[in-house]
This record gives sequence, structure tokens and C-alpha cells, in this order.
Amino acid sequence: MEKIKIYEATEYNNVKEIIYSSAKKYNEQIAFVIKHKNQNEVSYENITYTQLLEDINKLGTCFYNMGLKGKRIAIIGKNRYEWVLTHLANLLGGIVSVPLDKDLQYDELESSIIRSKADCIVFDEKLTDKITEIKKNGRTNLTEYICMSEIEGFKSIKELMQNGQEAIKNGQKDYIDAKIDENAMNILLFTSGTTANSKAVMLSQKNIASNIYAMQCVEDIRRTDTNIAFLPFHHIFGSTCIVMMLACGVKNVFPDGLRYIQQNLNEYKVTLFVGVPVLIEAIYKTIMKEIEKQGKTKLIKVATVISNALLKLHIDIRRKIFKQVIDALGGELRFVISGGAPADAKIAKGFNDMGIKTVQGYGLSETAPVIAAENEKAMASGSVGVPMINDEIEIDSPDEKGIGEIKVKGPNVMLGYYEMPELTAEVLKDGWFYTGDLGYFDKKGILHITGRNKNMIVLKNGKKVFPEELETLVNRLEFVEECMVFGIPDKRDKSDIKIAVKIVYNKEEVKEKQPNIRENELYQIIWNEVKQLNTTFPKYKHIQKMILTSEELIKTTTKKVKRQEEMKKILETE
Repeated sequence: MEKIKIYEATEYNNVKEIIYSSAKKYNEQIAFVIKHKNQNEVSYENITYTQLLEDINKLGTCFYNMGLKGKRIAIIGKNRYEWVLTHLANLLGGIVSVPLDKDLQYDELESSIIRSKADCIVFDEKLTDKITEIKKNGRTNLTEYICMSEIEGFKSIKELMQNGQEAIKNGQKDYIDAKIDENAMNILLFTSGTTANSKAVMLSQKNIASNIYAMQCVEDIRRTDTNIAFLPFHHIFGSTCIVMMLACGVKNVFPDGLRYIQQNLNEYKVTLFVGVPVLIEAIYKTIMKEIEKQGKTKLIKVATVISNALLKLHIDIRRKIFKQVIDALGGELRFVISGGAPADAKIAKGFNDMGIKTVQGYGLSETAPVIAAENEKAMASGSVGVPMINDEIEIDSPDEKGIGEIKVKGPNVMLGYYEMPELTAEVLKDGWFYTGDLGYFDKKGILHITGRNKNMIVLKNGKKVFPEELETLVNRLEFVEECMVFGIPDKRDKSDIKIAVKIVYNKEEVKEKQPNIRENELYQIIWNEVKQLNTTFPKYKHIQKMILTSEELIKTTTKKVKRQEEMKKILETE
């Protein structure tokens, strides 16, 4: 398929150019809405695009005055205005930004700060205890500790901005006039690797700016949109997407937490968001549960068939038919982008059937991040769309089905892994980045992911099984919350691998529908459904063993299952 450019977009060399352009173009439009809670009172503060740039320059000027020019500033905390502000102040001044995961355990957090050689940390007040401990232990390179809020014993963002404002009034312009080397490392990002030791990815502003341009060319993001920033900013998809939203003149709001998704969508009249499949599936399941409660499941199925038939005749009545459902999500939601992990095609179809356009993207931290995405011109069930306009994607050593390792070349490919030259050489060869993911192109040139190279199960007869493919199907079964498919050696013949699944059941659903059931009875019900599922695919893919639990699978903070740790746990109890 030829490269698609649907929308007009301007290509910039760096993030500084993007932010300055947006401040000029969207000036008095709202960039961010900040919610303030004071006891029982709630108020909202609007930050315009003009004010955003002023705030960045105030904070950045103070950073320079603190001797942080050319240094490294780590950021840790939930998604909030101060997080974005710090990240942008770093980038617009050429300071290396080190986003850290707020859910890291103390040892991992301290190790990440040491490994990144960060000079300063900007933190959320909820992490004060951990930061105080790190300061006391003195094993890091940190010389400055700045809190996002005003608390005793630490400098605050507000205080720094006041200092920066004074300096600018007195004619200081070295930060504002700073020249950006778009090819230098400007972001040092730890991957949410599912292996023990995460890698630190070195990204440049060119990497980020080129990816924002590519996304703008193919996705329908409008200056009239309201985006809710669900994806954690320490995740490259989260931080790149928020800059892309700013490039498009979007109004951005922050969620109050997973429990308040529906409330927030209503409160802010959200029109679009970018989320991980877990979040999108949670919203979809909430909708379906409500439909089931009202006894409208059959009605919805009939309405879907009718609206899809009319759609083929270019008559789109989806949003009218499903108005009640869309109203429950704030009434304005029109566009959902899923990324970070493979999404269930059935759920994406469910949203699209209701008139909420839902597309899937694919990428990695190492590619800043998106390398392929669906859009209105390229959609296929279970696919991740077509290569971005400035990327080349090839399938390395494809098998008889066309499946091989996905490799990519483009301006968004990382500089390398920080202080890991051997590891960098393994994945970066002749300008190509080898993703470790397996996939194929269909006849229309649309990319499909089949799984991770390292997760692939190779059977005794040489047949290959991709656990992700089976997991999608098992996850659709009643009572299944999540699962992991894996290969386990046969006890009698260690060379013979059996396909097994570990299933976590949904306690609430079981309690609601089968309140008096015993666990061995539940096991039998689910196992019978798995056996029924087996009849739908070739014999070599049949699941032959099942483990049932109510305990959540071990995951990274971006909700990817830590397969190695899960396998260790399974083998210990075998």
C-alpha cells in the first residue's frame, strides 16, 4: 500500500518549534484545564496556549539559573500540568528529560536515578517519603529536589516560576534564546520491559517531532477537540501524544483515576483520548453491562446490523441509534486511539459500530513511538494499520505464511540504548531497528502483529504458536478477567511442549451470576468453554492444561504481563 497522507500538517525539526508555533496559532485557546479541589468546592483553571509558553519560559529560566543548563532532570508523578510543564521546560532548553514511573519500587527508583545520572528530580507530593529517603541515603547524583506542589522542606514549581518570571523581567533571555540540537539525546526513557532490567532508550527531539508530524498526517485530530490524558506521561506514547495534542491546538484535561472514567468523560465533554487496551476494554465492558442490565442486548444487536447495512449505502445513523450509549460517555466522544499493547479486535469493532471511531496504533519506546497506525483509509480487523508516512517497514526472514520479525527504518528510530553498546548493536543494524515483534502484511499492505519473538512457542513438530492470538480468544470467555498462554514441557517427554493457560477469573462477575458456586465447579465451567474454543482452531494449537486463580497476573506498570516472572511462579507450584 502506498504511504497515506490524509491531513495537512507542518513538519518541524524539534519540540521548541512546535510549541512556539502553537502559541502563535492558538494563542488564547485553552491548552489545559486544571481542576482544583478545596474541601467540597471544585474550581477549574484554564491555561491558554499563550500562558503555557510563558509558564515554560519562566520555569526553564529558573532551571538555567539553578545551574541545570545542559544537565538532566528526572520527573516522577501522576499526569498533571506540572509534569507536562517540567518536561517541556526541559526540552525547550535542551535539558535532558528523564521520565520515571511513579509506581516503581524504592530500589528500582533509586537504581533508575543512579543509572540516568540525573542531577535534579521534580516529584509529585505523594512520593515525598521515597524522595526524602533517596535524599537521605545520598547514593544518587541529585543536587536539586523540587516538588510539584508546595510542601515544607522542598522547593516548589510555583516558587521556581516566580523566580524565573523575575529574571525574565530583569532582561534574562538565555533560556528563551536557547538553540536546540535536534539530533542530540534530549529524553532518556526507561522501557517498561517485562524482563528484570529495563533498558534506557536515548531519544532526540527530531525523533519526537518527526513522529508527531507523521501522526498528524493520518489521524483526525481537531483544534476543537478535548483530550483526556489517560496514558501515563512516563510512557513514551503518553508524552509524545500530549505534545501532538498541543501541536493540533487541542484542549487537554486530566483524569481523576480509573474509577472516575465515566464521570470525567461527562464532566469535560471529552471528544477523544488515547488509551491502552485495558482501559478501552474496561469502558466497553461498562457499556455492555449497562445494556445487559436494561435488557437491551438483543435490541443493540439488531440496531448494529441495521446501521452497518445502511453504512454500506453511505447512510450513517450510528450516532443517532446509539445516542443513549454515547450520552453515557459524555455525548461528545468521537475518536479513540488504542496503543501500548495489542487490542481485542471485537472491542474496537464494538466502538466503531456505535459511531465512535476507534483505531489501533503500533510502536515501541525505541521508535518514539508510533511506526504504524490504522486510519479511515486503512482499517482491517485485528490489524495495526499501515506504516507511518516517514517510516519504512519490512518483514525479516518471513516464513511460508509471510510471518517474520518486523524491522523499521525512519527518523523516529532511537539513538540507541544508554551505556549499552552491545545491546544497541543487536537491535540496530544498517539503519534498521529490529523490533522483536512478529507480524505480516496482508494483501492490502496492512500490518498485522502475531506476537513477540521471545513469547513464540515452538512445538516438537516445528509448528509455531503465538500465545497472544489464543489469549485474545480466551479473554472473551465469560468470567475471564485476563489470561496468559504458555508452553510447558510434558512430564513424561520433556522435549514435547504442551499448550497451557493460566486464567484469572472475574470475582465480581462470578459473585453476581453464580453466587453459590464452588471453585472446582467454576473450574469445570471455564475448562469446558476452553475445550469448546479448541474446536475452532487447528489441533496443534489446542490448550491442554488450565490453571485457574483469582489473583491478578504479575504486570509492568503499563499493564503488560511479566511472562518470565509468571512462568517462574507457575513452575514453582507445579
